[in-house]
Amino acid sequence: MSDEMQHAHFRTSLLEESDGPGSNATDNRTMGEIIAARFSRRGFLQGSLAVSAIAATVGPVALLSAEKARADNGSAFVFDEVEAGIDDKHHVAAGYDADVLLRWGDPLFSDAPEFDPTSQTAEAQSKQFGYNNDYVDYIPIEGSAEHGLLVVNHEYTNPHLMFPGIVKVVDKDGKKDLELAPLSREQVDVEMAAHGGTVVEIRKEGGKWQVVRDGKLNRRITANTEMQLSGPVAGHDRVKTNADPSGTRVIGTLNNCAGGVTPWGTYVMAEENFHGYFNGSLPEGHKEAANYKRYGVPEGAYEWGAHYDRFDLSKEPNEPNRFGWIVEVDVDDPASMPKKRTALGRFKHEGAESIVSRDGRVVFYLGDDERFDYVYKFVTAGRFDPDNRAANMDLLDDGTLYVARFSEDGAVEWLPIVFGQGPLTAENGFDSQADVLIETRRAADLLGATKMDRPEDVQPNGVNGKVYVMLTNNTKRKDDQVDAANPRARNAFGHIIEIAEDEGDFAAARGKWEILLKCGDPSVADVGASFSTDTTASGWFGMPDNCAVDSAGRLWVATDGNNAKETGRTDGLWAVDTEGGARATSRLFFRVPVGAEMCGPLFTPDDETAFVAVQHPGDGGPDWEAFGRPSYYEDLSTRWPDFKPDMPVRPAVVAITRQGGGKIAI
Repeated sequence: MSDEMQHAHFRTSLLEESDGPGSNATDNRTMGEIIAARFSRRGFLQGSLAVSAIAATVGPVALLSAEKARADNGSAFVFDEVEAGIDDKHHVAAGYDADVLLRWGDPLFSDAPEFDPTSQTAEAQSKQFGYNNDYVDYIPIEGSAEHGLLVVNHEYTNPHLMFPGIVKVVDKDGKKDLELAPLSREQVDVEMAAHGGTVVEIRKEGGKWQVVRDGKLNRRITANTEMQLSGPVAGHDRVKTNADPSGTRVIGTLNNCAGGVTPWGTYVMAEENFHGYFNGSLPEGHKEAANYKRYGVPEGAYEWGAHYDRFDLSKEPNEPNRFGWIVEVDVDDPASMPKKRTALGRFKHEGAESIVSRDGRVVFYLGDDERFDYVYKFVTAGRFDPDNRAANMDLLDDGTLYVARFSEDGAVEWLPIVFGQGPLTAENGFDSQADVLIETRRAADLLGATKMDRPEDVQPNGVNGKVYVMLTNNTKRKDDQVDAANPRARNAFGHIIEIAEDEGDFAAARGKWEILLKCGDPSVADVGASFSTDTTASGWFGMPDNCAVDSAGRLWVATDGNNAKETGRTDGLWAVDTEGGARATSRLFFRVPVGAEMCGPLFTPDDETAFVAVQHPGDGGPDWEAFGRPSYYEDLSTRWPDFKPDMPVRPAVVAITRQGGGKIAI
């Protein structure tokens, strides 16, 4: 392929899977080093910790009898497992329906036009469901599990799948090649309108979910929606621009990956890989140069800077400091201005899942999705008032941000990121808490946080009191980091860490950690996976990304990056046992079509519906033997979900329900 087509085809990996340049140059210890040191000490080889460590050295076969005995207690999940594989369709467990609820381009308002892929406009897209749906959540209306608001993030765009006529087949030296034409301003405007988020009313009727197109709370948020900067960074000189000399108003939100819903019912959008949207060069000697290098700015994966000054560093050098935040949206007021809550730090946010601590403060867990970056949590200063929603609306402007340091003795310490404490002083270039938050990564570097393997979703479990950290992979780990407890150089499969905070208090400053799962194919001894041996050939997975905990406290894991050529399977949704004898047993419940990533997932309060988001379907072509070539608008590896010749592939949200009704997997 030409360089241009490579750029388009691998936009997913540039902006999401490979996440950035891996810019952490500190000597802080990596999680691999800590795991190795921890499990080299015989005193800690007990319980499930022993299973994780020993499985990495002797492989799953040698653990057959021990793991079988542990699994005899039975799984918390009851369903017939889906067979892993790859084709152009989605698949769900027998006895369940997987109905497409919302597709890219579906109208969200009574006056919105129907989707026409050959005549796309930004005006139409701003009233239609956006592209590449990622995070999904449900906010009940009047407490109903069958009538509520669906909130959905739209992370990024794949123009070679979206727009007709931009990919050309050319002849170069007698060989066919593909070229991607530059995007027009009109196409860039469509991309910008397809970003952001959706708030839409939905209702369950006759056992099936329906979109309420005239819902009074329906809303689209885009890369052009005006937002307020709030908290310690608001008004700081480093966020002032020519367009916003006050430093308090930002146009738009970018690369909204995972997210959250607060206990008071607002929608939280996490800004992740913002580095890809900027191009151009800073003026010589500009003070933000080192800051931007730590975040990989600029990458120039998007062409927006060719049409809009705010994405060109030479014209608006402070603009990147206005992205990488957590955005809060009041869904009860569609005219309200979203707020970028700067107290929660600036980095490549993957989600902001929250839970109320025992003293009423609210704790948000946050991942920074880049290899060798960190896990965070934020604890509000104020306390949640369940009887006064208005009193909670600015809780996110005041609190303490912490970063995790994992020790080899199984302890995790939460280090406060507070100006004036430890190294976070003027001597190290910080003059205020605003500086600390704008450069959250550098502050965490100086505190000695533990370098992790791509922290993505971090999910607290209110039923068992644990916290689950999804670590997707780290293919940049070098051969000299291989050891008995962590034997995977270029770790392609990732792992899941389980944290138990001290005394079960989510606001605690310390806790304990252990590995729940090392992911990958357990039949390959060198992989060192630690699934229970009751896990079938379809049940193992790699690249854990998003996750959910249902009302029963059961863990569900969605994946991103199961390369079909290497694994023979697409991404999907797996049910993972975390308790009892079945701990570390995994089963495949839903799988996506070729080229897609599994996002979401989300369970309604009654556990009778699972919403999942199928992102960038059709972006896999060369890795699927049945197709075997690059996939683009005119030549797609799948036309999911419509399967019509005049419709392109369309990212979509799917509602999974049990045939005849009832709770899922029980």
